[in-house]
Amino acid sequence: MSTLALALLLNISALTTGDQTYEQAYNTAISDSSRPLVVLVGADWCPGCQSMKTSVLPQVQQQGGLNNVAFAMVNVDRDSTIARSLMEGGSIPQLVMFVKTDKGWSRRQLTGSQSVSAVQGFVAQGVSAARMPIATTVSEKH
Repeated sequence: MSTLALALLLNISALTTGDQTYEQAYNTAISDSSRPLVVLVGADWCPGCQSMKTSVLPQVQQQGGLNNVAFAMVNVDRDSTIARSLMEGGSIPQLVMFVKTDKGWSRRQLTGSQSVSAVQGFVAQGVSAARMPIATTVSEKH
């Protein structure tokens, strides 16, 4: 029984710490356009990044806020090429979200350490926008 509990705890921990790679999250978002891609770009040495990673985002996940997104974390030191391609500006942490729209992918960003409610609102707006129907052609409009 304790082995089962430990395995469950490890699985929950993996979900809350962003063990999904950027590539996996990206592929999920591409294959399911109703799921925005949300990426935390940060570093191990950054106090705000650590707060987002170990406190804020796990709380958002526990409350179901990351259930409808493809989520990953990118470390600026280990994955500098990916981080540079995602970031706008040099400040970290950056919570970046890509949402599929009728005009392509839109980008949204929160910079700096954020509260649980700010992150929940940010993600909820992206999920809501992703669920809006995408216009297929102009001739279908009446």
